Amino acid sequence: MPPQDPRDPYAGLPLPEAPDDFLGDPYADVPWDDAPPPEEGEWAGVPEASPHGSFPAPPDQQRAEPAPSRFGTPLEALRTVYGYEAFRGDQEAIIDQVVAGGDAVVLMPTGGGKSLCYQIPALVREGTGLVVSPLIALMHDQVDALRANGVRAAYLNSTQGAAERAEVERAYLSGGLDLLYVAPERLSNDATLRLLQRGTLSVVAVDEAHCVSQWGHDFRPDYLALGGLSERFPGVPRIALTATATRETHQEITERLRLPEAKHFVASFDRPNIQYRIDPKADVRNQLVSFIRSQPDGSAGIVYALSRSSVEQTATFLREKGLDAIPYHAGLDAGTRAAHQSRFLREDGVVVVATIAFGMGIDKPDVRFVAHVDLPKSVEGYYQETGRAGRDGEPAVVWMAYGLGDVVQQRRFIQQGDGDRMIKQRQNQHLDAMLALCETVSCRRQNLLGYFGQDSGPCGNCDTCLVPPESWDGLVPAQKLLSTIVRLQRERRQSFGAGHLIDILRGASTERIRSMRHDELATYGIGADLTDAQWRSVVRQMLALGLMQAQGDYGTLALSEASGGVLTGETPVQLRRDVVTRAASSGRAAKRSAADALGEADRPLFEELRAWRAQTARDQGVPAYVVFADATLRALAEHRPSRAEELVGITGIGERKREAYGEAVLEVIAAAS
Repeated sequence: MPPQDPRDPYAGLPLPEAPDDFLGDPYADVPWDDAPPPEEGEWAGVPEASPHGSFPAPPDQQRAEPAPSRFGTPLEALRTVYGYEAFRGDQEAIIDQVVAGGDAVVLMPTGGGKSLCYQIPALVREGTGLVVSPLIALMHDQVDALRANGVRAAYLNSTQGAAERAEVERAYLSGGLDLLYVAPERLSNDATLRLLQRGTLSVVAVDEAHCVSQWGHDFRPDYLALGGLSERFPGVPRIALTATATRETHQEITERLRLPEAKHFVASFDRPNIQYRIDPKADVRNQLVSFIRSQPDGSAGIVYALSRSSVEQTATFLREKGLDAIPYHAGLDAGTRAAHQSRFLREDGVVVVATIAFGMGIDKPDVRFVAHVDLPKSVEGYYQETGRAGRDGEPAVVWMAYGLGDVVQQRRFIQQGDGDRMIKQRQNQHLDAMLALCETVSCRRQNLLGYFGQDSGPCGNCDTCLVPPESWDGLVPAQKLLSTIVRLQRERRQSFGAGHLIDILRGASTERIRSMRHDELATYGIGADLTDAQWRSVVRQMLALGLMQAQGDYGTLALSEASGGVLTGETPVQLRRDVVTRAASSGRAAKRSAADALGEADRPLFEELRAWRAQTARDQGVPAYVVFADATLRALAEHRPSRAEELVGITGIGERKREAYGEAVLEVIAAAS
């Protein structure tokens, strides 16, 4: 998408410090499936005869054999394949709707079990489930996890060789696939659609459906074409799923994907296992190190930064401090990106420092923390990125350092952007909501959920609940600051950024102040009662509240429409008193390990099972969670089964995993007993 595309609310926004070091497309550093399949006329029947190696269309163009229904009921599929005894929340109602042939729109938080809502209908209904997934880089692991459970899954994308694509196409046409993953770009090609029409689809699932929203934070133009699937595959139930949607985005998903008759399921957006923390930005990299070291040993985490240079510098700093940190951004070659992603997925204790593209669709349930060293552009983006922590339901922490520079940069980006008035208004609304979350003196979770239209009470587990911040009357300091800005403009025709204005207010004797005779201003030294850090807090919060504005390339401060009320005293200025705490300060999730829920007697066995799982995963070349999740290992350590039949009913152990791992697990348990 061209950077000036008016449909993209963030198009053309420069990046601080190194604008040439940033791709405006937040997914530019993820390989997209932009290589279309061959035209049908090029298919020659064997890979050697075709540069693409695609499977030939049957000469008579008759429909191929559909994949048979694998299970009689959804509950049978759940217990046999996934090893769970019962559905959670709205899962059963959603699955029943789709199995019966109805459409569904599903808003469910990350970790809520969205994938089962389309995987199980694909196992119960006749045919193959088509899953539209935005990132081809993740399809391999998604398919591996399904195959480990005995599901016949595959993907079609541009990373495959000719022979592999031909094998997948042959499996689909012969009814040998339960699920087929494709990227949205591939469905823009008629040859792919004709291939799919010759087979039988059981369900069409559009994952990360918020990408269809033109005003959203993850807009992808290729999603707009997915509404036409209803005409291509009449009678096939469709399900759109996302973890991130406001009421407006929810409506746009429904309209653009043409789901007027869909039943809507909106689960709670709350992620109670996640602790939200936002600290004033002081020495951000050392703050980050302190935060990471406060987490349980061996924790995997993601650190988000805005630019490639910031990613590289932060990763290098963390490595110098003895942390296992690796970068991930668009400037790395595809092989390095793939290797770094693989390490993150398969090894314990790896920290990925990445641009915002990393993580969407990441199927790693045991990410213990997510950190932001730069301010996200919107609450939707923040919720999406922080939602990558704690998908397994175990305690997780999300932390952000937020400062004056973040506010100035983001406001400047919007002012200097190429968008029209409506686009800039939308961008300012997004930013205002994000700043409100950062500056709130009440529960952060309550603020976050309220943004998505969900009422809630204080959570008791975010930083503002655990250590309620003080508020104070900032009217007089605000008037002093605005008066300084006014005097410089009226008396000297000058404007300055926060640093110089604070020096004037605090009565600093710098060369710049003396040479410009700013020590002669009436406001010189009238703010000496506040420290530099306190003044920066005042400036940051006034910008966030719109009581003044940043202008121009250098972020000089100027009056806004709301400044007049402050100067006259008519507008109250209630500010949050910043407390720069150690990032390792106490919290319910701090230093909590996966074994903490077990009794002392069961913990050694749990660690033995973890060691076995790690070795098994390495031998098979898959992430550890593909073998078993921590919750399954805990259940094994608690119940200590001694016979194969006792594995039935252990959470997360389905039929295929009992066959694959049952004997080895029983041996580990017996050896530890």
